Amino acid sequence: MKFKKTILKNGLRIITIPMRDNPTVTVLVLVEAGSKYETKENNGVSHFLEHMCFKGTKNRPTALHISHELDALGSQSNAFTSQEFTGYYAKSKATHVDKLLDIVSDVYLNSLFDEKEIEKEKGVIIDEINLYDDMPHRKVGELFMSLLYGDQPAGWNIAGPRDNIRKMTREDFVKYRKAHYVASATTVVVAGGITEKKVIGRVKELFKDIPTTKNEKKKKVIESQSAPKTLVHFKETDQTHLVLGFRTFGLLSKEISTLTVLAAVLGGGMSSRLFQKIREEMGVGYYVRANHDAYTDHGFLEIAAGVDNKRVGEVIDAMLAEVKKLMLTKVPEQELSKVKEYLIGNMDLELESSDSQAQFAGIQELLKKEVKTSKEQALKLRKVTAGDIQRLAKRIFVEKGLNLALIGPFKDDTEFKKHLVI
Repeated sequence: MKFKKTILKNGLRIITIPMRDNPTVTVLVLVEAGSKYETKENNGVSHFLEHMCFKGTKNRPTALHISHELDALGSQSNAFTSQEFTGYYAKSKATHVDKLLDIVSDVYLNSLFDEKEIEKEKGVIIDEINLYDDMPHRKVGELFMSLLYGDQPAGWNIAGPRDNIRKMTREDFVKYRKAHYVASATTVVVAGGITEKKVIGRVKELFKDIPTTKNEKKKKVIESQSAPKTLVHFKETDQTHLVLGFRTFGLLSKEISTLTVLAAVLGGGMSSRLFQKIREEMGVGYYVRANHDAYTDHGFLEIAAGVDNKRVGEVIDAMLAEVKKLMLTKVPEQELSKVKEYLIGNMDLELESSDSQAQFAGIQELLKKEVKTSKEQALKLRKVTAGDIQRLAKRIFVEKGLNLALIGPFKDDTEFKKHLVI
């Protein structure tokens, strides 16, 4: 992976990733704006604004104008909102790079926020919230964030509460965009079969009038926990979905590579310890996985699973038993080598396409202000030792930092609290 980073005088960052012989190109615009930049009163505005950007611009006055042009290019396009950023992208044949840049920049810079479209889209947003509420394997992740961080932005739903959505006005979108969609908070990524010099020149031209005011910053996450915590959400389901996790460190921590390997030992792939124990040996659930999730100033290691309602306590005990093993015994070298190759191989597979490379580099640049190639990241993973994993396991797997969120046919947490012992 080769890339070039260009910072314009106005503060806009450009990442170009030429991919030799790749027939496609992806244009991705990322901005430091997400639910962590919101207040309780406007929670949900980042996500709602993302929807509205495709409803018409100064140059393409309706959603149909935008979608018709993109479809005519045979492109794939979408947008996404997270806690710390929002992204807009389109992917098509490399020969269409100029047109894609024109459309995506127009969507990003010139959206109209038509009041009639806002009122119609409120129903769409609420239906999206309802959709995810009906997906317990996803909803339990939102509950876990709420359990960890409570009533602060990191603990809020990215889509926001329904009441907020119903109250939002055009003024809310205009005000929020003015505060956050500025040059210094924006990164433009173009990956694929491109000529870098031409792309950089075109981005300069298209973004020459982007606002250069300072963007509003997000509040620092407050973490406080002195004992294990549980959150049980009653729902008549045939399967209990749960997330068991521990507080860890932010994206800039030197422990990220070790945490990545540690999580993969537990639940990365079908040969991982938890998959073998819970699915193959106990036969108690279809999915089980572990991963480390890091943000700019906080992080957590989570184990997620969907299991038989009658065996939830048994599964929690099994999960924590595997956690304890990492504290007591070093991972054998053969297993450690396998896990590293699994991580590195999957990273390489995920980076085969222009859109995946754009996101890989762009999100790093936006959040960390630097990009590490897959080779550089692989080198860090390979340096992780069994001693590193055991040392870190002892540090993070502490009872007072243990959290459990679950959705299932249970009305209180009494049954589960007794299992949260290390």
